[in-house]
Amino acid sequence: MTLSKAAVFLDRDDTIIRDKGYLSDPEGIEILAGVPEAIRILNSRSIPVIVITNQSGIARGFFDEETLRTIHKRLLALLREQGAVIDAIYYCPHLSEGAVRKYAIACTCRKPDTGMLIQAARDFGLDLPSCFMVGDKPEDIEVIHRVGGKGVFMSTGKHHDTGHRADFIAHDLIQATQWILSTMRKESCSPDSGT
Repeated sequence: MTLSKAAVFLDRDDTIIRDKGYLSDPEGIEILAGVPEAIRILNSRSIPVIVITNQSGIARGFFDEETLRTIHKRLLALLREQGAVIDAIYYCPHLSEGAVRKYAIACTCRKPDTGMLIQAARDFGLDLPSCFMVGDKPEDIEVIHRVGGKGVFMSTGKHHDTGHRADFIAHDLIQATQWILSTMRKESCSPDSGT
């Protein structure tokens, strides 16, 4: 199979929704301003929108996987009500020092390890070096750089001092999306060095 598709990966907390600190109540979801509009723009261009999120609250014993699935189901429904579609959500429940034995492992899916990206690439036929990751933490930028893609740092969270590692710094998801689309256009118009 030839991989040629680009996608936009999104972190969850302080990128799509307000970070409430180990959110365990679906009613606590607060979608950030501009998020539905930004996702609609990507949807309109048939660019897959995929969430990859570390959820160590499971390994820490704060909530279980069923609770997380309920939270994500409600998040997807709230976005759909505004015409915005997320194509998939991948999460890592692990933490090597976690309190729940089943999840207290050193895995290959916890960002900045690339397991979730690689699984999404298999599932969606993606070319990871052509993909983008938007997030508010250093590991969000590092994970996409490890596979050759580009990272957009969101200055929406607590980690403002780490943006220098990113390919672009955005103050909201709309600005991030505009930069991503502009970069995609430039790269699609680049002369082929093989000719």
